[in-house]
Amino acid sequence: MPERRGQRRPAGPSLFAAVAPPQPLAARMRPRTLDEFVGQRHLLAPGKPLRESIANGTVSSMVFWGPPGTGKTTLARLVAVYTDREFVSFSAVTEGVPRVREIVREAELRLETGRGTILFADEIHRFNKAQQDAFLPHVEAGTITLIGATTENPSFEINGALLSRVRVFVLSALTADEVTGVIRTALSDADRGLGALKLDVDDEAVALLAHEADGDVRRALTILEAAALHVGPAGHVTEQVIRDAAQLRFARYDKGGEETYNILSAFHKSLRGSDPQAALYWMARMLEGGQDPMVIFRRAIAMAAEDIGLADPEALKLAVAARDAYHMLGAPEGYLPLAQMVIYLATAPKSNSSAKALSAALEAAREHPAEGVPMHIRNAPTPLMKELGYHEGYQYAHAVPEAYIPQEYLPDALAGSAFYAPGPFGFEKEIAKRLAWWEELRRRGVTKGDADDIGNHRTED
Repeated sequence: MPERRGQRRPAGPSLFAAVAPPQPLAARMRPRTLDEFVGQRHLLAPGKPLRESIANGTVSSMVFWGPPGTGKTTLARLVAVYTDREFVSFSAVTEGVPRVREIVREAELRLETGRGTILFADEIHRFNKAQQDAFLPHVEAGTITLIGATTENPSFEINGALLSRVRVFVLSALTADEVTGVIRTALSDADRGLGALKLDVDDEAVALLAHEADGDVRRALTILEAAALHVGPAGHVTEQVIRDAAQLRFARYDKGGEETYNILSAFHKSLRGSDPQAALYWMARMLEGGQDPMVIFRRAIAMAAEDIGLADPEALKLAVAARDAYHMLGAPEGYLPLAQMVIYLATAPKSNSSAKALSAALEAAREHPAEGVPMHIRNAPTPLMKELGYHEGYQYAHAVPEAYIPQEYLPDALAGSAFYAPGPFGFEKEIAKRLAWWEELRRRGVTKGDADDIGNHRTED
């Protein structure tokens, strides 16, 4: 019976074992030279400072910051090779300060023979800031050259004293084309890769794998190796085989880390920028990454007040209502009012006039923190206060049909100040009309007319 394409081929374990070295494919394909290194052209292209310092053997302590699978460990190893130094790996997850002291003692002995030491601290952000101090004297003395690797922002995760003594290089996720190149190299390399297996791999499968990897070469090679194990030697790797090997593709979302705030920022700016498509995407990214929806609601409610404000007073009410609806419904039904809120906020007219008014009023309050309340708008609940002039001259707005009588409510030092100016969109156009009408009444000098006594005898505010 002929075998269907994409179907797993039965193969004896001895045949596959004969061509598959024990190390994982990702480890076997680790670049051995800078020329084999894929990606990070902004750092390693000929003439770039990092490339030149590695080639010249003049590297100093540094930190590589970037997402998983971008070559941080490989690059550290290449630094050791090119500078002829001992490479010592240290994990902040499993090792502590006593191991640092041991490595330093070994490095001191090694220096006596003229050989330096690269101390590679993987996941250096997991070392607390006090423990990071253990590196300081040895970095300063030149006993070790420290190379740290981190997926977290060094500004937040590495203490200032250590950070000031290292150079930080930012590594980027590889492009789909760069990942594709690595995949094809692994498929053709018979010594370290999968070339000896003579696999039949569809172009569509390679494209899917490059996409699924999300710029992570290690993930791409791990999935490729799983697919090769599935189909066996001379097997056929299709898109479906790649999907089966990849299983569930998790979003890159470091809940609580820097990427959390990057995505929250992208979400807020998409809402402010009136792009419902982008706002929905970033919302979905957070949900898929396991973010608490209340974090999303809090940002959206703040945005409704800051960036929409009085241009659409319904926006804030809808945001609060959507949060309450989620509390009632839970997931996944509660995602519907969340999505409705996101679309509404993104498409609402925008105004930051309330935020600007608040800022201006706070600044005025700081500059004039002790101005007295004008006498005519003070309350006068006792005869003594009336005798002292409290409330004297106050004009009751409802005493005239317009419900507006021009009078000063600010202290003398701030008289005439304008903190709020309505924007040109949405409901604020109506507010602008009212303010203009009141200003016209002020210019015309509207008073209480025949109703002077109505306001003067009232004592309530």
